[in-house]
Amino acid sequence: MASDFETQVRATNDKINARSGRPLAAALTVGLILGFGLLFSLIFVKAIFMIFAVPLIAFTAFELATALRHAGRDVPRIPTIIAAVAIIPASFYWLAPGHWLVALGGFVLVSIWRLVELIRPSHRTTVANFVKDIAAGLFVLGYVVFLASFTVLLTAQNGGQWWTLGFLIVVICVDTGAYASGLLFGKHPMAPVISPKKTWEGFAGSVAAAVLAGVLVAIFMIHEPWWVGVILGVTMVLSATMGDLAESLIKRDLGIKDISGWLPGHGGFLDRLDSMLPSSVVAYALFLIFT
Repeated sequence: MASDFETQVRATNDKINARSGRPLAAALTVGLILGFGLLFSLIFVKAIFMIFAVPLIAFTAFELATALRHAGRDVPRIPTIIAAVAIIPASFYWLAPGHWLVALGGFVLVSIWRLVELIRPSHRTTVANFVKDIAAGLFVLGYVVFLASFTVLLTAQNGGQWWTLGFLIVVICVDTGAYASGLLFGKHPMAPVISPKKTWEGFAGSVAAAVLAGVLVAIFMIHEPWWVGVILGVTMVLSATMGDLAESLIKRDLGIKDISGWLPGHGGFLDRLDSMLPSSVVAYALFLIFT
Protein backbone atom coordinates (compact mmCIF):
# COMPACT_ATOMS: atom_id res chain seq x y z
CA MET A 1 0.00 0.00 0.00
CA ALA A 2 2.79 2.41 0.97
CA SER A 3 4.63 1.57 -2.21
CA ASP A 4 1.56 2.28 -4.33
CA PHE A 5 1.01 5.59 -2.55
CA GLU A 6 4.64 6.60 -3.04
CA THR A 7 4.41 5.70 -6.71
CA GLN A 8 1.30 7.85 -7.11
CA VAL A 9 2.93 10.78 -5.34
CA ARG A 10 5.98 10.56 -7.56
CA ALA A 11 3.84 10.28 -10.68
CA THR A 12 1.83 13.35 -9.65
CA ASN A 13 4.99 15.27 -8.87
CA ASP A 14 6.44 14.34 -12.26
CA LYS A 15 3.30 15.62 -13.98
CA ILE A 16 3.49 18.92 -12.10
CA ASN A 17 7.18 19.28 -12.93
CA ALA A 18 6.46 18.56 -16.58
CA ARG A 19 3.69 21.19 -16.71
CA SER A 20 5.68 23.83 -14.88
CA GLY A 21 9.08 23.03 -16.36
CA ARG A 22 10.67 23.05 -12.86
CA PRO A 23 11.27 20.54 -10.05
CA LEU A 24 8.67 21.91 -7.63
CA ALA A 25 10.18 20.70 -4.33
CA ALA A 26 13.60 22.19 -5.04
CA ALA A 27 12.06 25.42 -6.28
CA LEU A 28 9.99 25.83 -3.11
CA THR A 29 12.96 25.11 -0.85
CA VAL A 30 15.21 27.66 -2.53
CA GLY A 31 12.37 30.19 -2.62
CA LEU A 32 11.73 29.84 1.11
CA ILE A 33 15.41 30.25 1.98
CA LEU A 34 15.70 33.42 -0.09
CA GLY A 35 12.38 34.70 1.22
CA PHE A 36 13.24 34.31 4.91
CA GLY A 37 16.60 35.97 4.40
CA LEU A 38 14.90 38.90 2.69
CA LEU A 39 12.26 39.21 5.41
CA PHE A 40 14.86 39.29 8.15
CA SER A 41 16.90 41.99 6.47
CA LEU A 42 13.95 44.28 5.78
CA ILE A 43 11.98 43.88 9.01
CA PHE A 44 14.70 44.10 11.63
CA VAL A 45 17.59 46.29 10.41
CA LYS A 46 17.20 47.58 6.90
CA ALA A 47 20.93 48.26 6.53
CA ILE A 48 21.33 44.47 6.58
CA PHE A 49 19.49 44.47 3.27
CA MET A 50 22.76 45.61 1.68
CA ILE A 51 24.43 42.40 2.85
CA PHE A 52 21.60 40.48 1.22
CA ALA A 53 21.62 42.58 -1.97
CA VAL A 54 25.38 42.62 -2.68
CA PRO A 55 25.88 38.90 -3.42
CA LEU A 56 22.49 38.61 -5.09
CA ILE A 57 23.13 41.41 -7.58
CA ALA A 58 26.79 40.51 -8.05
CA PHE A 59 26.06 36.84 -8.77
CA THR A 60 23.22 37.76 -11.12
CA ALA A 61 25.43 40.15 -13.08
CA PHE A 62 28.24 37.56 -13.16
CA GLU A 63 26.00 34.77 -14.48
CA LEU A 64 24.50 36.93 -17.24
CA ALA A 65 27.96 38.15 -18.25
CA THR A 66 29.13 34.53 -18.32
CA ALA A 67 26.15 33.46 -20.42
CA LEU A 68 26.91 36.22 -22.91
CA ARG A 69 30.56 35.16 -23.02
CA HIS A 70 29.47 31.63 -23.92
CA ALA A 71 27.42 33.21 -26.72
CA GLY A 72 30.55 34.85 -28.11
CA ARG A 73 30.53 38.26 -26.44
CA ASP A 74 33.70 39.12 -24.48
CA VAL A 75 32.05 40.81 -21.50
CA PRO A 76 34.52 41.87 -18.76
CA ARG A 77 33.28 40.22 -15.58
CA ILE A 78 35.63 41.73 -13.00
CA PRO A 79 34.60 45.38 -13.57
CA THR A 80 30.98 44.25 -13.81
CA ILE A 81 31.18 42.74 -10.32
CA ILE A 82 33.02 45.81 -9.00
CA ALA A 83 30.21 48.04 -10.24
CA ALA A 84 27.57 45.68 -8.82
CA VAL A 85 29.17 45.77 -5.37
CA ALA A 86 29.86 49.52 -5.39
CA ILE A 87 26.36 50.59 -6.39
CA ILE A 88 24.76 49.04 -3.28
CA PRO A 89 26.27 51.27 -0.54
CA ALA A 90 26.24 54.24 -2.93
CA SER A 91 22.48 53.86 -3.44
CA PHE A 92 21.82 53.27 0.24
CA TYR A 93 23.88 56.13 1.70
CA TRP A 94 23.98 58.68 -1.14
CA LEU A 95 20.53 57.86 -2.55
CA ALA A 96 19.74 58.84 -6.15
CA PRO A 97 22.94 60.86 -6.86
CA GLY A 98 25.11 57.96 -5.70
CA HIS A 99 22.98 55.48 -7.60
CA TRP A 100 23.37 57.31 -10.91
CA LEU A 101 27.01 58.28 -10.35
CA VAL A 102 28.19 54.72 -9.68
CA ALA A 103 26.07 53.37 -12.56
CA LEU A 104 27.70 55.82 -14.98
CA GLY A 105 31.09 55.04 -13.47
CA GLY A 106 30.44 51.35 -14.03
CA PHE A 107 29.65 51.98 -17.69
CA VAL A 108 32.94 53.83 -18.08
CA LEU A 109 34.92 51.19 -16.17
CA VAL A 110 33.59 48.28 -18.25
CA SER A 111 34.26 50.15 -21.50
CA ILE A 112 37.83 51.12 -20.56
CA TRP A 113 38.52 47.62 -19.20
CA ARG A 114 37.49 46.03 -22.50
CA LEU A 115 39.57 48.56 -24.41
CA VAL A 116 42.67 47.79 -22.33
CA GLU A 117 42.08 44.05 -22.85
CA LEU A 118 42.78 44.54 -26.55
CA ILE A 119 46.47 44.65 -25.63
CA ARG A 120 46.33 40.89 -25.00
CA PRO A 121 46.31 38.85 -28.23
CA SER A 122 43.66 36.47 -26.86
CA HIS A 123 41.21 39.37 -26.44
CA ARG A 124 41.80 41.12 -29.76
CA THR A 125 38.88 41.28 -32.15
CA THR A 126 37.37 43.27 -34.99
CA VAL A 127 35.97 46.75 -34.49
CA ALA A 128 32.42 45.44 -35.02
CA ASN A 129 32.83 42.73 -32.38
CA PHE A 130 34.50 45.17 -30.00
CA VAL A 131 31.46 47.45 -30.22
CA LYS A 132 29.18 44.44 -29.61
CA ASP A 133 31.26 43.46 -26.57
CA ILE A 134 30.92 46.95 -25.12
CA ALA A 135 27.18 46.95 -25.81
CA ALA A 136 26.81 43.56 -24.12
CA GLY A 137 28.74 44.75 -21.06
CA LEU A 138 26.64 47.90 -20.77
CA PHE A 139 23.51 45.78 -21.16
CA VAL A 140 24.49 43.66 -18.15
CA LEU A 141 25.10 46.77 -16.07
CA GLY A 142 21.90 48.46 -17.16
CA TYR A 143 19.59 45.45 -17.07
CA VAL A 144 20.82 43.78 -13.88
CA VAL A 145 22.96 46.12 -11.78
CA PHE A 146 21.15 49.42 -12.38
CA LEU A 147 17.59 48.04 -12.25
CA ALA A 148 18.18 45.72 -9.28
CA SER A 149 19.78 48.47 -7.21
CA PHE A 150 16.51 50.41 -7.27
CA THR A 151 15.44 48.06 -4.48
CA VAL A 152 18.31 49.38 -2.36
CA LEU A 153 17.51 52.96 -3.32
CA LEU A 154 13.88 52.40 -2.32
CA THR A 155 14.78 50.66 0.94
CA ALA A 156 17.04 53.55 1.95
CA GLN A 157 14.12 56.02 1.92
CA ASN A 158 12.25 56.85 5.11
CA GLY A 159 9.81 53.95 5.43
CA GLY A 160 11.02 52.63 2.10
CA GLN A 161 11.76 49.17 3.47
CA TRP A 162 8.01 48.55 3.76
CA TRP A 163 7.49 49.58 0.15
CA THR A 164 10.30 47.23 -0.88
CA LEU A 165 8.81 44.37 1.09
CA GLY A 166 5.34 45.26 -0.20
CA PHE A 167 6.22 45.32 -3.89
CA LEU A 168 8.21 42.09 -3.55
CA ILE A 169 5.17 40.43 -1.95
CA VAL A 170 2.99 41.58 -4.83
CA VAL A 171 5.52 40.34 -7.43
CA ILE A 172 5.71 36.98 -5.67
CA CYS A 173 1.90 36.83 -5.78
CA VAL A 174 2.06 37.63 -9.51
CA ASP A 175 4.38 34.68 -10.09
CA THR A 176 2.40 32.40 -7.77
CA GLY A 177 -0.96 33.36 -9.27
CA ALA A 178 0.33 32.84 -12.78
CA TYR A 179 1.91 29.51 -11.84
CA ALA A 180 -1.16 28.12 -10.08
CA SER A 181 -3.81 29.26 -12.55
CA GLY A 182 -1.63 28.37 -15.52
CA LEU A 183 -1.00 24.91 -14.09
CA LEU A 184 -4.70 24.30 -13.44
CA PHE A 185 -6.39 26.09 -16.32
CA GLY A 186 -3.71 27.10 -18.82
CA LYS A 187 -4.72 26.36 -22.41
CA HIS A 188 -4.11 29.48 -24.48
CA PRO A 189 -0.44 30.47 -24.90
CA MET A 190 0.32 34.11 -24.25
CA ALA A 191 3.64 34.34 -26.08
CA PRO A 192 4.32 30.87 -27.55
CA VAL A 193 7.48 31.87 -29.40
CA ILE A 194 9.10 33.59 -26.41
CA SER A 195 7.70 31.64 -23.42
CA PRO A 196 5.63 28.57 -24.41
CA LYS A 197 4.45 27.80 -20.85
CA LYS A 198 3.02 31.27 -20.19
CA THR A 199 -0.75 31.35 -20.79
CA TRP A 200 -3.54 33.92 -20.74
CA GLU A 201 -5.24 31.93 -18.00
CA GLY A 202 -2.07 32.25 -15.96
CA PHE A 203 -1.98 35.97 -16.64
CA ALA A 204 -5.57 36.32 -15.43
CA GLY A 205 -4.65 34.51 -12.23
CA SER A 206 -1.65 36.79 -11.74
CA VAL A 207 -3.86 39.88 -12.09
CA ALA A 208 -6.33 38.63 -9.46
CA ALA A 209 -3.56 37.65 -7.03
CA ALA A 210 -1.64 40.90 -7.54
CA VAL A 211 -4.61 43.20 -7.05
CA LEU A 212 -5.66 41.39 -3.88
CA ALA A 213 -2.10 41.45 -2.53
CA GLY A 214 -1.68 45.09 -3.56
CA VAL A 215 -4.79 46.18 -1.66
CA LEU A 216 -3.70 44.30 1.47
CA VAL A 217 -0.17 45.70 1.25
CA ALA A 218 -1.50 49.24 0.79
CA ILE A 219 -3.84 49.08 3.78
CA PHE A 220 -1.78 47.11 6.29
CA MET A 221 1.86 47.67 5.31
CA ILE A 222 2.44 51.00 3.56
CA HIS A 223 -0.71 52.65 5.00
CA GLU A 224 -2.13 54.01 1.77
CA PRO A 225 -5.74 53.99 0.46
CA TRP A 226 -7.02 50.76 -1.08
CA TRP A 227 -7.02 52.26 -4.57
CA VAL A 228 -3.26 52.79 -4.32
CA GLY A 229 -3.06 49.04 -3.76
CA VAL A 230 -5.03 48.44 -6.95
CA ILE A 231 -2.58 50.65 -8.85
CA LEU A 232 0.33 48.84 -7.21
CA GLY A 233 -1.10 45.45 -8.14
CA VAL A 234 -1.87 46.32 -11.75
CA THR A 235 1.48 48.01 -12.39
CA MET A 236 3.35 45.12 -10.79
CA VAL A 237 1.53 42.62 -13.02
CA LEU A 238 2.54 44.55 -16.12
CA SER A 239 6.15 45.14 -15.08
CA ALA A 240 6.66 41.61 -13.73
CA THR A 241 5.20 40.03 -16.86
CA MET A 242 7.35 42.21 -19.08
CA GLY A 243 10.40 41.28 -17.01
CA ASP A 244 9.61 37.59 -17.29
CA LEU A 245 9.11 37.80 -21.05
CA ALA A 246 12.25 39.90 -21.48
CA GLU A 247 14.38 37.29 -19.71
CA SER A 248 12.75 34.52 -21.72
CA LEU A 249 13.64 36.41 -24.90
CA ILE A 250 17.25 36.74 -23.74
CA LYS A 251 17.47 33.00 -23.09
CA ARG A 252 15.84 32.26 -26.43
CA ASP A 253 18.38 34.44 -28.25
CA LEU A 254 21.22 32.74 -26.35
CA GLY A 255 19.75 29.29 -27.04
CA ILE A 256 19.63 28.21 -23.39
CA LYS A 257 16.90 27.06 -20.98
CA ASP A 258 18.34 28.69 -17.85
CA ILE A 259 20.88 31.47 -17.38
CA SER A 260 22.77 29.13 -15.02
CA GLY A 261 22.19 26.14 -12.76
CA TRP A 262 23.17 27.73 -9.47
CA LEU A 263 19.71 27.65 -7.85
CA PRO A 264 18.09 24.19 -7.79
CA GLY A 265 14.59 24.38 -9.22
CA HIS A 266 15.06 27.94 -10.46
CA GLY A 267 18.00 27.80 -12.85
CA GLY A 268 19.97 30.91 -12.03
CA PHE A 269 19.60 34.09 -10.03
CA LEU A 270 18.32 35.97 -13.06
CA ASP A 271 15.67 33.29 -13.60
CA ARG A 272 14.41 34.15 -10.11
CA LEU A 273 14.80 37.94 -10.30
CA ASP A 274 13.56 38.60 -13.83
CA SER A 275 10.12 39.80 -12.69
CA MET A 276 11.58 41.99 -9.96
CA LEU A 277 14.06 43.98 -12.05
CA PRO A 278 11.62 46.30 -13.88
CA SER A 279 9.17 46.12 -10.98
CA SER A 280 11.71 47.74 -8.64
CA VAL A 281 11.81 50.83 -10.88
CA VAL A 282 8.00 51.02 -10.98
CA ALA A 283 7.78 50.59 -7.19
CA TYR A 284 10.30 53.40 -6.63
CA ALA A 285 8.32 55.67 -8.96
CA LEU A 286 5.09 54.88 -7.09
CA PHE A 287 6.81 55.62 -3.78
CA LEU A 288 7.86 59.04 -5.07
CA ILE A 289 4.33 59.75 -6.32
CA PHE A 290 2.34 58.67 -3.26
CA THR A 291 4.61 59.69 -0.38
